[in-house]
Amino acid sequence: MSEHDINGTEDEIQDKKQKKQTRHDGGAADLERVTDYAEEKEISTAANISSAVEQFGNQRQKEDELKVAKEKELQKVQVKKEDIELIMNEMLITKTQAEKVLREQRGDVVAALEAIIAS
Repeated sequence: MSEHDINGTEDEIQDKKQKKQTRHDGGAADLERVTDYAEEKEISTAANISSAVEQFGNQRQKEDELKVAKEKELQKVQVKKEDIELIMNEMLITKTQAEKVLREQRGDVVAALEAIIAS
């Protein structure tokens, strides 16, 4: 073999390595773009989840505040001990349940009894 053939063969090998490297770099770039896209989607999804959790927390807080306000309002309603006992005995419910229903009906025994029957 002549020196020209050896150099030619080495050049061909070098060209093949360079083409292979270029193809590899192109594939790596494609892979990088795909992983970047996937990471962006994950970040976007995480942000959406975080926002939804925050909204849920805010909604729950509002509901809790309304519940506390309603309970405070109900505590202002005057009920008679005899009315509570009547409802307890007639409907066979606890004192707490009888008092709550009576307060919700603004102390009206008949309305409280009807509310218990309807539920």
